[in-house]
Amino acid sequence: MKRRDGSFTGQNWLRSFMFTIYGTSVLAISYFPLFYSHLGFSSAQVGYLYSLGPLISILSNLFWSMISDRLGTIRKIMVILLGGQLGAAVLLSQATEFSSVMVILSFFYFFYYPVFPLSDTMAIKIAERLGRNFISIRLFGSIGYAFFALTIGYLLRALGTSWSVYLCIIIILISLFTAWMLQDTKPEKRSSTINNSEMEVTPQTGSKSEGIRQILFKKEVLWFFGCVFVLALGHRMNEAFLTVSMKQLGAGAELIGWALLVSALSEIPVLFLLGKYGDRFKELPLLALASLMYAIRFLLMASVHHPGGMIAIQLMHSITFGVFYVTAVRYITRIIPDHLRATGMAIFTIIWSSVSGLLSGTFGGMIFQEAGLAPFYRVAMLLSIVACAGFFAKYWLESDGEFSLTPWKRLSRAKRPKVPAAQTSAEASHLEEVTL
Repeated sequence: MKRRDGSFTGQNWLRSFMFTIYGTSVLAISYFPLFYSHLGFSSAQVGYLYSLGPLISILSNLFWSMISDRLGTIRKIMVILLGGQLGAAVLLSQATEFSSVMVILSFFYFFYYPVFPLSDTMAIKIAERLGRNFISIRLFGSIGYAFFALTIGYLLRALGTSWSVYLCIIIILISLFTAWMLQDTKPEKRSSTINNSEMEVTPQTGSKSEGIRQILFKKEVLWFFGCVFVLALGHRMNEAFLTVSMKQLGAGAELIGWALLVSALSEIPVLFLLGKYGDRFKELPLLALASLMYAIRFLLMASVHHPGGMIAIQLMHSITFGVFYVTAVRYITRIIPDHLRATGMAIFTIIWSSVSGLLSGTFGGMIFQEAGLAPFYRVAMLLSIVACAGFFAKYWLESDGEFSLTPWKRLSRAKRPKVPAAQTSAEASHLEEVTL
């Protein structure tokens, strides 16, 4: 139902924006390598261009998120980023030499990568303001990815690989229009912390740089990011070499497109269910469970001998990435203050996508080339097991050896505190800890 303040319309524009930007993601991740091959670049040159994105994003994510936090705006930063993407894509459509493509692509990635953590930050803040769940907005990104994964494949099959950049320009123009229609989030002038012993609300003090240092040196945050990094190595190894693995088993381009579609569609019901019921479960056990499912997924990938089997295994994307992503974002909103949320999401993205993508593309490629498909995925499986142990050990230490998935286990139904719908997820998590 539409609200009088127009919030429903603003929420729909954000959902449309999430839908369209993932079309660019499909092209950049899955179809740009085909475009590079169309230009006549060697496999080594394509590998250099692949690793260029994660390298650039390490700096660009932090730079633009800190600018967003300092200026107190996300919408304006989004417009700048999409404008930069558009200009770089136009230049890329005219480039044919490897050196020029590499320079232009560096500028494209500088404006491309920060869009996703900033869009998630905006979705989190708007969802909190409206008393809704973040996943009800983020879900449209997964729907968009699934839609574009299939339609772009058929369009390129009809038009030719050379149209990859032109399709990217069209999608960026649509994204730029929807970004212009977004309602900006209001800057937080002051935030609060809850004292676990006295339940007193006190204002945050200190400069933003001091706050960043305090976050980065918190043991809870460092442990979390360490486990995320280990898990991300296996995830990015699979992402970077899934198409190569399927081609090695005899798959054609159409089967690769269906594999992308299956993985994207599989996560939608999980995102919906976790968005509705996920707050009934503790984060760390769910993160450990997702890591264990990753290990099983990679074990199956190491054992499969037919591309159809790989497509079937992509259904596990729902209980691996789907469960991990939603739970990780919820955990971040609890351990990182609201006024540093964009920077915290940027650090998470750098670890999950940039640093891990750079290392997995380099060392994963060496393992794949020297040892083959099965040992490659066994290494990814071992990394997932290590991450699972890390998440579970952190939970075990926090709970003093008492295992419980649900945060309300010790409370009767009548005594459960009622958390207002508009209360932030961070405040709600603190309230649960104090009550227990």
